[in-house]
Amino acid sequence: MGRRIDYYDDPNAPKANSMVPSVNVVVTNDEDEILLIRRTDNDNWSLPGGAIDLGESLAQAGVRETREESGIDCEITGLVGIYTDPKHVLHYTSNDEVRQEFTIVLTGRPVGGQPTPSDESSEVRWVAPDDLSDYTMDRSMRRRLERFLSAEDTPEIS
Repeated sequence: MGRRIDYYDDPNAPKANSMVPSVNVVVTNDEDEILLIRRTDNDNWSLPGGAIDLGESLAQAGVRETREESGIDCEITGLVGIYTDPKHVLHYTSNDEVRQEFTIVLTGRPVGGQPTPSDESSEVRWVAPDDLSDYTMDRSMRRRLERFLSAEDTPEIS
């Protein structure tokens, strides 16, 4: 399996050669805990998510990716923001693809399932917002979570 390497505003980063619309979902339970996965391709903690496939809507992709990576079924409830910063690139070493960030971050609530690791996640857990600083994650993922926790009424667009 290849690795995923995130770069931000790094002059030594490889140049982007693709842009793939993707989705992350901030799923919160009744205790206001946030669903996190530990990615197998870089060992960072992350919101569940991934590429939007042809033939599916944004919401369908969010539900599918959350289920595949975490074992949790969710329904989509809102929008946190849209992130397309060209300074953030993601290098997938398995095929040397270098993507410019293009992620739409949604909110959701669980409707079933149990936290279950997958090929893409080595761990899945519910995390209290006050404990998020204890989890290693890419700066872009942390920014998305901070935006969600800020309770801003309007989506962030960057």
